Amino acid sequence: MNIYVSNLNFSTTSESLQELFAAYGEVESAKIITDRESGRSRGFGFVEMPNDTEGQNAISGLHDTDFEGKTIGVSVARPKTERSSGGYNNRGGNGGYNRNRY
Repeated sequence: MNIYVSNLNFSTTSESLQELFAAYGEVESAKIITDRESGRSRGFGFVEMPNDTEGQNAISGLHDTDFEGKTIGVSVARPKTERSSGGYNNRGGNGGYNRNRY
C-alpha cells in the first residue's frame, strides 16, 4: 500500500518517517519529496507498506497526530497523473501583449 504523508516538518528525514510507520508493521520504503533545485523538503512524502492491513492501521493511527512538531495528514496515495507536455496552457493562440488588436 502506498501512503501519502502531508504537512511534514521540513527537517523530517526519510529515516525518521520510516521509524514512525514501523510501529505499525513492515515498511518497504519511506521517501521525503524534495525540491529539484534547492534539495529542500517540500513538506510531504510517501511510505510503502507491503501489508494493506498494516498500512490501513498506520493511516488510522497516525492521521491528524503530532510528529516532530507538526500535525501530519496520512492517507492512501492517489495514483500519479500524467502532466501536460510543456509549461504552456495548451489553449493555442499566439500570446503576447496587445497582439492582434486591429
